Amino acid sequence: MAISDNGGEKVGVVTSLARFPVKSMAGEPSEMLDLRWPGFHGDRQYTFCRTGDQTRFPWLSARDLSSLVLYRPAYRDPRDPRNSPVDVLLPSGAQIPVEDPALAARISHEAGRDVQLMQVGRGVFDAMPVSLASTASLTAIDAVHGKPLDARRFRLNIVIESSVEEAGWSSGRLIFGDDEQGAQLLVNAGIPRCALITIDPDTAERDPSVMRTVARSFGNKVGVYCATARPGVIRLGDRVRLVR
Repeated sequence: MAISDNGGEKVGVVTSLARFPVKSMAGEPSEMLDLRWPGFHGDRQYTFCRTGDQTRFPWLSARDLSSLVLYRPAYRDPRDPRNSPVDVLLPSGAQIPVEDPALAARISHEAGRDVQLMQVGRGVFDAMPVSLASTASLTAIDAVHGKPLDARRFRLNIVIESSVEEAGWSSGRLIFGDDEQGAQLLVNAGIPRCALITIDPDTAERDPSVMRTVARSFGNKVGVYCATARPGVIRLGDRVRLVR
């Protein structure tokens, strides 16, 4: 593997970026994302909680209600997600503000129990704030599964076009772009997968065979969790270098 002029091993180029304004709803594709200490600005800032649920995981998830993935939220002002209103495009094609009580009522009806909206500025994450994968690992999954799988199933913040699978980057530091003072991520462990990956992002139909492929051939892990090593902006097309 070639060594870049500014140090580090060049591992690929950013080919996809997304954040998720509302937990378990569809992602919002982006050309650039602002990486801060808690993660990407505006990622998983909203969530619907089961009313009265006092457990450690009160969030309503697509594991409970598959149709959540068909709801498409977006910030009106993508540059200022903390203060920007969020509009949600419904499966019907109508649009509604995320804070409109009619949206919570609709989701409550679909879920069969009352839910309420919660806003958490630093994000609602299951484990760590940033997830990424390489095209090499996604291609390997497609090959074993026998047909292409939409990468949106894995709800990744970053996809890096690379001939190297991201599992080999664990415990390393990824540098994005050409500025040594720019965004950097610490690569942690692989991401254990759940039933969310069985849900088609366009139809909400479940395909259990996806879970079987990932569990049997990939140790039930796709992608890696990351934490912020240095805040900054990550852009589509940024080259990515690995430092150990």
